[in-house]
Amino acid sequence: MITILKKSATKSGLTPGSLIHIGDEKVQEIKISRFSYTRDRFEEKVIDINEVGSLQLEGSSLHWISVEGVHDINIIEKIGNSFGIHHLVVEDILNNGQRPKIENYDKYVYIVVKMLLYDDESDEFIIEQESFILGENYVISFSERKTEIYDIIRERIRQGVGYVRKMSSDYLMYALLDVIVDYYFVVLEEMSEKIEFAEDNLVSQPSPDTLKVIHKFKRQMLYLHKAVWPLREVVGALERSEISLVRESTHIYMSDLYDHVIQIMDIAETLRDILSSMLDIYLSSISNRMNEIMKVLTIISTVFIPLTFIVGLYGMNFKTMPEYEWPFMYPLLWVIMVSIVAVMLVFFKRKKWW
Repeated sequence: MITILKKSATKSGLTPGSLIHIGDEKVQEIKISRFSYTRDRFEEKVIDINEVGSLQLEGSSLHWISVEGVHDINIIEKIGNSFGIHHLVVEDILNNGQRPKIENYDKYVYIVVKMLLYDDESDEFIIEQESFILGENYVISFSERKTEIYDIIRERIRQGVGYVRKMSSDYLMYALLDVIVDYYFVVLEEMSEKIEFAEDNLVSQPSPDTLKVIHKFKRQMLYLHKAVWPLREVVGALERSEISLVRESTHIYMSDLYDHVIQIMDIAETLRDILSSMLDIYLSSISNRMNEIMKVLTIISTVFIPLTFIVGLYGMNFKTMPEYEWPFMYPLLWVIMVSIVAVMLVFFKRKKWW
C-alpha cells in the first residue's frame, strides 16, 4: 500500500493519460494467452509478444485473452491500441492501486475488482488487482501475476462442460468474477479459523503476542473491507439493466453473484465485530489479571500488618519489659503469630476474598 502511494506521487503534474506502471513487478515476463471458442470447437494459443500490435479476432468465435503481468507499458499500450481502448483506461490498467469500479464505454465495459489470495508463508492474505475489458465477442483479463484460480474456467472451455461455450461474452465475464468471489469465501474461512484459534488463546492465556495477532487481523479486515464494498457496486451495476453488453439471460447469474457478494460482506462485518470484541476481552482480561495480582499482594500485606506490629513492639529495647525474662516467651510468640495468620486466612476464605 505504501509503495503504491509513493509511485502514485510520481504522476503528479503529468498529462492525464500518461502511462506509468504503479505497483510491484510480480512476474519477469508478460504471458498472453487466447482462448477462441464456439459451441463445437475451441482453440488455445499463446500469443507472441511481437504479435500483440496486430492481434486479430475472428468474428464467429468468442475470445478470452488472458494477460498475466501488467508492468510492461509498451505491451499494455499495444493491446489497448489493438482494441481501441481509451488511453485513460490503459492508464488505470497500469495502476494497481485502483478502487473496484465499472465504466461503460460505447463498445466495451471496463471493470476493476480485487482478487483475494492467501499466502501460507507470510500467514497473510494478498489483495491483487484484476482488470477486465468486456466486449461484444471478447473478454480481456489483466492480472498482476500468473494465477491458477482461472484454471477451472480454462478446463470448462477445453472440455466443453457447463455453459461457457454455449453463452456469450457476458457469461464468460460472470464466470471469471464468480471464481474471484468464490475465493473470497475460501480466504474468509481460513481467516475465521485463525481468529477462532486466537480467541481461544485470548481466553486461556492473554499476552502481548495475542494483541499483535488481533491488530494484524484488524488491519487485514480493513483492507478487505475496502475491496469488498466497492465490489458490491460493480456487481450491482452488472445485475441491473445498465450495461447493454450484459444480456437479459445473464442477469439471473449476475443476481446470484450479487447475493454472494452480500454474504461476503456479512461475514466480513461479523469478523470485524468479533475482532473488536476480542480487543475488549483482551483489555478486560489484562485488567482482571492485574486485579488478581493486586488482591494477592493486598492479602499478603494485610497478613503481615499484625506480625509487623508484634515484631516492632518486641523489638524495642526496654529493660523493664517482663516478657523478656519468661523462658517460653519466644515459642509463645510464634504460636500467637501463626494463629493470627491462620485466623485471617480463614476469614478471607469465608468472605471469598481469596
